[in-house]
Amino acid sequence: MSNREEWNKQVGHPMQSYEWGKFRQVTGVEVVREGGMQVTIHKIPYTPWTIGYAPKIITPLNQNTIKTLKKITRENNCIFIKLEPKIEVTQRHSDTVTLQKLEFVSGRPLFTKYNFVLDVTPGEEELLAGMKQKTRYNIRIAEKKGVTVEIDNSRKAFEKYLELTQETTKRQGFYAHSSDYHRKMWNILHPAGIAQLLVAKFEGQIITAWVLFKFKDTLYYPYGASTREHRNVMANNLVMWEAIKLAKEWGLSYLDMWGALGPDADRRDPWYGFHTFKAGYGARQVEYMGTWDYIAKPTLYKIYKVVENTRWKILRLLK
Repeated sequence: MSNREEWNKQVGHPMQSYEWGKFRQVTGVEVVREGGMQVTIHKIPYTPWTIGYAPKIITPLNQNTIKTLKKITRENNCIFIKLEPKIEVTQRHSDTVTLQKLEFVSGRPLFTKYNFVLDVTPGEEELLAGMKQKTRYNIRIAEKKGVTVEIDNSRKAFEKYLELTQETTKRQGFYAHSSDYHRKMWNILHPAGIAQLLVAKFEGQIITAWVLFKFKDTLYYPYGASTREHRNVMANNLVMWEAIKLAKEWGLSYLDMWGALGPDADRRDPWYGFHTFKAGYGARQVEYMGTWDYIAKPTLYKIYKVVENTRWKILRLLK
């Protein structure tokens, strides 16, 4: 068994996969794989220090994990390592107390702690029945309008995806990775069989494009983009439904929607529309343990937090 196969066997998310680590290395980020965790090491400009990041780990947070984290921070001069486990909350109070006893502190999230995960193993009629009425209605509209959805991994389709991503982020005013980031990701994850491109076409043109990740028993929806034109044909609703059917066709068990707001989502939140779109498919809302920082250098961590908070305040003022 290869190193890649051995590693992937013990992890539970594409961002912990061997291929994801290889992609991050191509972007210039150092990657450490130890104790069942893949940690990316990010240099702090103009300093000798770094920050570690371990998203979606399934390694239990215990004393053995602490030993591994201590080793990684020591060998890579980390101020701290940010962890966002793919571990569901069991008993909120006891989970938090346990983490605090292990000297973790609550950190600024990069991933939301909530998610929608849909079990795709029931039949299509049952899955449709579990959706909100408006969602089913929009799927039927897209079909009647002549929208078609297919896997298209061609170079031309991927370039269109990049174009739509730029259009979408500019329109909605949120942060997105650069085209170079997406190309490097695609060039490694697609040949490995993880990344697929699902596109919706209307009148012969691609109007929606989603990158999907296929990993173990789950299909993930991490990235999507669409044009503002032809919004009335409800292409996105049909794309999600076709993604669900693809997951079934490929023999997978779940569709992971990558993130959501909490159960009492604020209508004023800029992500509220995206949240309600995902909620329409009848998926289970999942709450993970959240974001926790393991601190190796307490004094430097305090300084870093002050700088980070100031930076975010400035960014909000500039929006």
